[in-house]
Amino acid sequence: MTEQTQSPDGFRCGTVAIVGRPNVGKSTLLNHILGMKLAITSRKAQTTRYRLLGIHTTEDTQFLFVDTPGFQQKHINALNKTLNRTVTQVLSEVDVVLFVIEPMKLGEADELVLKMLPKNKPVLLVVNKADLMGDKGNLLPLIQDFDLLFDFAGIIPVSAKKNLNLEELLQATREHLPEQAAIYEEDELTDKNERFLAAELVREKVFRLLGDEVPYSVAVEIEKFETVKNLRRIFAAIIVDKDSQKPMIIGKGGEKLKQISTEARQDMEKLFGSKVYLETWVKVKGGWADDARALKSLGL
Repeated sequence: MTEQTQSPDGFRCGTVAIVGRPNVGKSTLLNHILGMKLAITSRKAQTTRYRLLGIHTTEDTQFLFVDTPGFQQKHINALNKTLNRTVTQVLSEVDVVLFVIEPMKLGEADELVLKMLPKNKPVLLVVNKADLMGDKGNLLPLIQDFDLLFDFAGIIPVSAKKNLNLEELLQATREHLPEQAAIYEEDELTDKNERFLAAELVREKVFRLLGDEVPYSVAVEIEKFETVKNLRRIFAAIIVDKDSQKPMIIGKGGEKLKQISTEARQDMEKLFGSKVYLETWVKVKGGWADDARALKSLGL
């Protein structure tokens, strides 16, 4: 990271939190704004576990997007409490907040996040998947319901997957960012290293390929990461909570683990721009999701 000392006239740079209930499309929104897959996605709640910075730089603005875990109360353990605390901390530190919802009736999970929104910062209501509503008039009752509950700085309907209205969202966000120099170099996309990104891609495949079968408490630990010329050699342990969960990850004849590894390796090669040798195995760490020391060792 290189901080510049002088700012071009009118250049803006600031932090933007992306918050919302689980599975509302926060990570998908970030990926489509960046034009690349940085944040992992799945239908499983709280797939995002880490505070992930996505950097998007244009001619006159540097957006520092902070993707956050979906705030929820379903799993009450040390892991969930840590993730919820991350959301609260991010909201206190950023310049602008994007509150992402889906075009449906206000739910209990939305209300939880709504109560956390800061009153002293600009908050934009982002209605994702707006294309599913057809006529824009269908969105009006929903927008009116939310507008009565909070004083939003703006309301923007978008479709992250279809890149609908993303430019309008960026312009609305830019208006609330401070005038200052860029903090990161123009070609930087995140503050996370390749070791972290590799672990996240393996975890994504576990969640995507096993769906509801996979236990909530699954983590990935990169035990070795080395680069030899144009080859990255990565050794990853998939961590589960109980011995009985191990066969779920491995699958019959090792087929499921092989599929996880193959798909993760393919995504890594696209992201890193090089060949990847990936070796994975399953490790049991009983009670890790409720162990503060175990969470700390995994960067949580």
